[in-house]
Amino acid sequence: MAVVVLHKKRKKRLEEGHPWVYKTEIERVDGEPANGQLVAVHRHDGQYLATGYYNEASQLTVRIVGYEPLAAMDRAWFADRLNVCRELRERFVPQARSYRLVYGEADFLPGLIVDKFEDVLVVQVLTLGMELVREELVAALVEVMQPAGIYERSDVSVRKLEGLEERKGVLYGDCPRHVTIRENGLLLEVDIVEGQKTGYFFDQRENRAAIAPLMLGWGKRSGIQTVEKQQDDGTVARVPVNKSGTEVTFPYWDGATVLECFSHTGSFTLHACKYGAKKVTCLDISEHAIESAKRNVELNGFTDRVEFVVADAFDYLRAQARGLDQKKERSQASQRKVDTSVALEAGKGRTWDVVILDPPAFAKSRGAVEGACRGYKDINLHGMKLVNEGGFLVTASCSYHMKPELFLETIQAAATDAGKTLRLIEFRAAGTDHPRILGVEEGHYLKFAIFEVRTRR
Repeated sequence: MAVVVLHKKRKKRLEEGHPWVYKTEIERVDGEPANGQLVAVHRHDGQYLATGYYNEASQLTVRIVGYEPLAAMDRAWFADRLNVCRELRERFVPQARSYRLVYGEADFLPGLIVDKFEDVLVVQVLTLGMELVREELVAALVEVMQPAGIYERSDVSVRKLEGLEERKGVLYGDCPRHVTIRENGLLLEVDIVEGQKTGYFFDQRENRAAIAPLMLGWGKRSGIQTVEKQQDDGTVARVPVNKSGTEVTFPYWDGATVLECFSHTGSFTLHACKYGAKKVTCLDISEHAIESAKRNVELNGFTDRVEFVVADAFDYLRAQARGLDQKKERSQASQRKVDTSVALEAGKGRTWDVVILDPPAFAKSRGAVEGACRGYKDINLHGMKLVNEGGFLVTASCSYHMKPELFLETIQAAATDAGKTLRLIEFRAAGTDHPRILGVEEGHYLKFAIFEVRTRR
């Protein structure tokens, strides 16, 4: 086996558990390894450190697969790793039949993503080292997981960096395009063929459940209170009544009004309805995404409480905020001259008790961070303007290059410009089926925050 020898004065990242060896860290290569082949990694003094697969064409020249000598990534080796992956998920998401089974480097399987949708597996092979052992991988997946089918979604541009073409298709068994899964007691239809990434984002499972406390407790704002009333069977129960004393029969009278932007499959919309929301506006720029969200809403019987909007979230948020400003100007017409001859735009100037912003990654490279900050500030500034006083802003970022501190600083800057005071209620990361290796900051990509929003008076 060829040996990669590291520079003496490099930073000791590998010894600290980082799974990558950069080209700039390599002093020399003893032997002539083919790209994708396993190599031993040694310190400058010859001490063995790890084994990984090699690709001279990549700046990430070696990706570590283990810390003991390894002859081959064969079926038995994959089966051992996959059993460990399965056991971890069964421990931490014991009720779930659908979850992320393999999370790349964090599961010591670099360049590999596997999502489990009921009895169908969806695989992403991202690197040459994994590409060359795909047959052994598939055989091990069949042995360990016994799936009905395995579908590949390696249609991602990052493969080009490894000299690979994008590809997708059935690898094993029967793979229907749509698979219905269950998450937190909700049914979701996942499009494994045309959906984003592998079809669904499991990383927000726990975060979606975290919105439950935000969905109830809003009835008193509209003057509804509960009073004791004798029932037909002679018992006494508390029932909701409005300001005039009339009993309120709408079952979701205490629920929040919610706006979900960048809805994708409508997962936050579904959870909002499950936890008692009165009315949800579900918005995405993609008609395909909205159609998926509609089917999921119908699957769970929430149709009467959800309205769907196909629009650019930036434009929609700005338009609603602009409508609010116009309404405010009209309300101050007695104090200053305001042109009221121009009609207000229909449907503009709406507000909600809870606004949820879960956008795609704005910063896919370090150089894109400045532009991403502007994007995150824009949507959060206008989003928080649309939150009713004392309501909640739920906001996320899945851009790794947008560090947690910078994310919070950007939201604070938006709050300053919007004249809002934010109280941070929760700050979360990806779920338990997305583990992190301590010291590998590249795995800390998801930021999720819940803020109470108040106006500075």
